[in-house]
Amino acid sequence: MKQKSRIFFILLILVVFASPQLSSAQANSAKKLPNIVILATGGTIAGAAGTGTQASYTSGAVTIDAMLAAVPGITDLANLKGEQISNLGSQDMTLDIMLKLAKRINALLAENDVDGIVVTHGTDTMEETAFFLNLVVKSEKPVVLVGSMRPSTAVSADGPLNLFDAVAVAGDPNARARGVLVVMNDWIHGAHSLTKTSTTAVQTFMSPLRGLVGISSYGKNDFYCTPQWKNTTQSEFDVSNVTQLPRVDILYGYTDVPADLIDASVGSGAKGIVIAGVGNGNMNKASLEAAGRAAKEGVVIVRSSRVATGSVGRNVEVNDDEMNFVASDELNSQKARILLMLALLKPRTTAEIQNLFYSY
Repeated sequence: MKQKSRIFFILLILVVFASPQLSSAQANSAKKLPNIVILATGGTIAGAAGTGTQASYTSGAVTIDAMLAAVPGITDLANLKGEQISNLGSQDMTLDIMLKLAKRINALLAENDVDGIVVTHGTDTMEETAFFLNLVVKSEKPVVLVGSMRPSTAVSADGPLNLFDAVAVAGDPNARARGVLVVMNDWIHGAHSLTKTSTTAVQTFMSPLRGLVGISSYGKNDFYCTPQWKNTTQSEFDVSNVTQLPRVDILYGYTDVPADLIDASVGSGAKGIVIAGVGNGNMNKASLEAAGRAAKEGVVIVRSSRVATGSVGRNVEVNDDEMNFVASDELNSQKARILLMLALLKPRTTAEIQNLFYSY
């Protein structure tokens, strides 16, 4: 009996070691990978410089195919397809391109074989595009914006790892229903809260009021929270048939600012004006009077702040009820402009617009 057991054990070992082993490539192909579409718009992540150590560079000089080729292992994360929407520095981002991008994302995410979207974008206006998409995308599937602070040719370019992490987040089922996300320097931000805080630092994006949505470290994701504001499938905004957004201007507050800037904005056809005021959205007496006149003419006035963090409260130092103004709550001036443009796509009362700022 012992002899039979010994023979059986030897035969078992021979069978195990003689069995064909899957190569890592075969294992990856056997594993079902998510299908991710990368929509490229340009920016520093697609930038190139003459040398690896110079500060100046040209944005939007590299195609999406070249960017993907520079990221080892990225095809192990997902089945990837790239499309070039535009190729420019995000200082030149336009509302027309943002509308085109939103419509393309909605069309792609309506397809069963697309699991998520990554948008490569310059950092200058990334928070505006992210917030816009957060309000108009009509899917719970992940949409992730990514960029870099150093061009692709830099000695220590941050773009490749940022793109790797962004694809990992877009392909993660746990990223669903969290609104539009931004992945930069290992951090996962929600579109409502993030803002650019440094002109040059790699860790430029912060979410100072509400904190991070999560962390992505070499493609391993850890989610902390889900942003509470309405977004994507809960949003009432629909741009499927929109070809042009109403003009909304931002005017900056400072000591002894002349009121004629408000008059000029109204005269130039602005339907809304966001005042990036001092402190808690304050403005001097002359500007307050000019803004009041504009409000009486039907121009929507939103009080925001030039201060980096904090919220602008209603009726705190300005009688918004009496002046018929809107307080921006947590939104900075650039995001307040995005929300106001969408709000003005149909007639609304000032009270209704104020509620949008509390909800989105």
